[in-house]
Amino acid sequence: MTFDVIGVGALNVDKLYKVNMIAREEEEGFVIGFKESPGGSAANTIVGLARLGLKTGYIGKVAEDREGELLLKDFRKENVDTSGIIISRKGRSGVVMGYVDGKGERALYVDPGVNDWLEFKEINLDYVANTEFLHLTSFVGEKPFEAQKQLINQLSDVKISFDPGTLYARKSLTSLKPIIKRSFVMLPNENEIRLLTGKNYERASKILIKEGVSVVAVKLGERGCYVTNGKEKHLVEPYEKKLVDTTGAGDAFCAGFLYGLIKRRDLYKCGRLGNFVAARCISKMGARTGLPRLPDIKISEFF
Repeated sequence: MTFDVIGVGALNVDKLYKVNMIAREEEEGFVIGFKESPGGSAANTIVGLARLGLKTGYIGKVAEDREGELLLKDFRKENVDTSGIIISRKGRSGVVMGYVDGKGERALYVDPGVNDWLEFKEINLDYVANTEFLHLTSFVGEKPFEAQKQLINQLSDVKISFDPGTLYARKSLTSLKPIIKRSFVMLPNENEIRLLTGKNYERASKILIKEGVSVVAVKLGERGCYVTNGKEKHLVEPYEKKLVDTTGAGDAFCAGFLYGLIKRRDLYKCGRLGNFVAARCISKMGARTGLPRLPDIKISEFF
């Protein structure tokens, strides 16, 4: 089987609590509502791409528990191939505890579970070799991080898409160089690219391109995104949409942007696609509920 995109990242069940406020030290809030749904940064992006009609697969790890079954069942429902996912007979599947206030802002706590047990030797290289893009996102532990670095060294003909997230952005630029220099596209947000380089997003993008990245797309939240390949650059305006929950917004942007790249759209249209999918995401509670399907995209605008 051949794929358009295979994801490699943590698989987590998101347990999202709607609260009256994000409590700080010595403060108390209360719960208004609750929603449990499958998540994980790369996993959300892969579901977004599958809904847009692309052939997708996944490399990750779950346990033989209720959460693991939920994660696998949802992938199958979304037509994401699960044959690259390792099932552990021990341990527990990953969980993210999330707290979302009335403005859509959030606080997240990660319990990685068996995600941190993923090893390079468990990955089927033949499975991963048959894809145009390999989309990488962060793990908490060092073992799967090392597995990712080993994996991309074995895949010279596969394009790497890299969304570092805050966890990896806090690592040094030197420690991420094995992935950065192999990345065709990097998709950090504004805070992550500053954490990684100490520079504003324009100067930081130049640093990443100098390291070997072909395309940098920086997520700017309510200001849209900034995209560049070192020759051209665009500040792409956002889509206006009612903000309900920002969970998964960055992952949704990655889905739209990668879809544009795979469909050979120009950088500006890729940015517009990313912003469009992100806007649809934040209009609903949870990381995947609002992700659009291909008929939802106004073909004339993007194509």
